[in-house]
Amino acid sequence: MERFLTKDFLSGLMFIAFGLGALYVGQHLAIGTPVRMGPGYVPRMLSLIMLALGVLICIISLVSGSEPVEKPKWKPITLVTIGIVCFALLFERAGLIPALIVLILISSLAGEEFKLTEVIGNIVVLSILCTIVFKIGLGMNISVVQGIW
Repeated sequence: MERFLTKDFLSGLMFIAFGLGALYVGQHLAIGTPVRMGPGYVPRMLSLIMLALGVLICIISLVSGSEPVEKPKWKPITLVTIGIVCFALLFERAGLIPALIVLILISSLAGEEFKLTEVIGNIVVLSILCTIVFKIGLGMNISVVQGIW
């Protein structure tokens, strides 16, 4: 049973699951031929490639062995998820920057070390970059801080 609970084997299973899922979702698309590709040709080929890679990874992990999977670390999983949910809830109500501040603060608590100066630096840099990319660069109609823009 330990041979099946390795990182590589489970990664291979993940590839197989995504490949099967993509095949299922795209089953109604016309495949066509290599010369006249239909809308389902590329998704079907990519799905088959993912399936083949998954099977290959599983076989290699069974033959050569791999690292065992470690127990999940619940603190980072929980805090990052809470940060994303808070970002989603605050984004429209408070704007981009307040939502980013809350996301970064909560997600930073998930790490082993918490240094307030580094977190503040992350907040400043990411707020500036996100404002430049989304508001100015892409011209998206989002409020940076509710009521100002």
